Amino acid sequence: MLQVRMDSKVRTVFGKGPMRQLRMREITPANLYSGGNTPVSLQFETSKLYKDLLFIQGRNAVVSLQVEGDSSGERHVLVQEIQKDPTSGHLLHVDFLEIDLQKAARFTVPIEYVGTAKGVDLGGELHVYKNTVQLRGCPLDIPDVIKVDVTPLEQGGAGLTYGDLPLPANVEMLEKSSAICVAVQ
Repeated sequence: MLQVRMDSKVRTVFGKGPMRQLRMREITPANLYSGGNTPVSLQFETSKLYKDLLFIQGRNAVVSLQVEGDSSGERHVLVQEIQKDPTSGHLLHVDFLEIDLQKAARFTVPIEYVGTAKGVDLGGELHVYKNTVQLRGCPLDIPDVIKVDVTPLEQGGAGLTYGDLPLPANVEMLEKSSAICVAVQ
């Protein structure tokens, strides 16, 4: 899984007016939630946060969050929610969820199909039925993407199923292994 490091500060101001003033100074407010503990209010430099969020967009990423002014040290989090202004697209607020790297969790991982199937070369059509797979495992064991070679697929064949996907050793698939992901017709 992708790992990214971000720096933040503890936020000491609250309310509608102070949040607008923060955003005018190019600072984005955020919250860090951690399983029943009191949420921590944070603030980020907007341009740096925007670049980091753009880099991890659509990918499973563990964020190593260094919070200045917090005695807990580095925290491992996932991006929970991003709030943007609907008209301008500017960042308004970000929520993070603290995770335990040793605890298994559920993740959705994209499937990337590589190569040209033999059946397509012979006039068939490649039909992709599944683009993602649900996996369960420790966050650092989850792959960014699962690449599958479709070159051996022939026209009218059985296709590739979830059971045919290459998975790391410590990862469990939560999908029905007989479900077809891709086939040539």
